[in-house]
Amino acid sequence: MSDSLVLTLLLVATFTLAGTVKGVTGMGLPTVAMALLGTLMSPSVAAALLVIPSLVTNIWQLLHGPHLHTVVQRLWPMMLAIMVSTLAGAALLTKVDARWSGFALGGVLVAYVLHGLLAPALQVPVWVEKRFSPAVGVVTGIVTGATGVSVIPVVPWLQSLDMERDVLVQAFGLSFTVSTFALAMGLWMQGAFALSTLGWSALSVLPALAGMWLGQKIRARISPRRFRQCLLMFLLLLGLQLLLQPLMSP
Repeated sequence: MSDSLVLTLLLVATFTLAGTVKGVTGMGLPTVAMALLGTLMSPSVAAALLVIPSLVTNIWQLLHGPHLHTVVQRLWPMMLAIMVSTLAGAALLTKVDARWSGFALGGVLVAYVLHGLLAPALQVPVWVEKRFSPAVGVVTGIVTGATGVSVIPVVPWLQSLDMERDVLVQAFGLSFTVSTFALAMGLWMQGAFALSTLGWSALSVLPALAGMWLGQKIRARISPRRFRQCLLMFLLLLGLQLLLQPLMSP
């Protein structure tokens, strides 16, 4: 079996699964795809493959609703901080040894799972949001640049703000779109975004969209809460594998 065919089958399976997760839960495509691809290739290559399917699905999520102006007006300081710090942090993803980039990714996945399973629901007051949102953006950008995953700490932070569900979904879309665009620019500035990678990334859009369609069908038949619990356990296993990989290799 040729390397191109193997890569094609790998990408189809990965992005179909990741798209299915996003279709059921409304998020998780980059997290699941990075977790799977990060076990098989360097995180910088995996992040480059994620760019186009992430942008397509996140822009759709961002524009699917009437609250775009509201979330931009409220969150622009944090988005600016995410943009700048992701551009700077992308150097970590390309220059650090791939095993330790994977280790960092594993740490982020485990932290995300533990938050999802154990953390109590928090409510952040308005004055705290205004004062600390840019700092959350800076940390999110550094983590995104270093690991290719933009969930910590921005996802729990957005969930703690006083937003209606539909507004929160568009806020996620805005954050993920900004993070993905900044990561793509950072990888390009570091010379890690080759045209060949761009082609594979574009081909990954179709299975991602097919997975989203499948996930929406599954959502009508399964409890999103139970599905999310299974997803978190799956991510925990992948995160632990990434954490142990550099410690077990010579």
